Amino acid sequence: MQTLAHFADGGPGPWILLFPLIWAAVVVGGITLLRRTVWRGRRGPRRSAPDENSPITVLGHRFASGEIDEDEYWRRLSVLDEQFGRTGKGGAA
Repeated sequence: MQTLAHFADGGPGPWILLFPLIWAAVVVGGITLLRRTVWRGRRGPRRSAPDENSPITVLGHRFASGEIDEDEYWRRLSVLDEQFGRTGKGGAA
């Protein structure tokens, strides 16, 4: 270890410059981690706001308000799922 610390008996060698780079990486990584978890607060994960004018949302509002019955809701929803290709929970990929 002594030979590494004394580069040709003139002091530390160029490898000593790695320490500030390592500390900078640790600090940047810590700040990034905190921003993604703790500092986000009550906002939660970033999600786009639901589109209030999407056909599926409008259909849901019509069903909730009683304009259409359950059979008509499911029939129209199946058509919308086919047309818009909803992926995810049980939708056609």
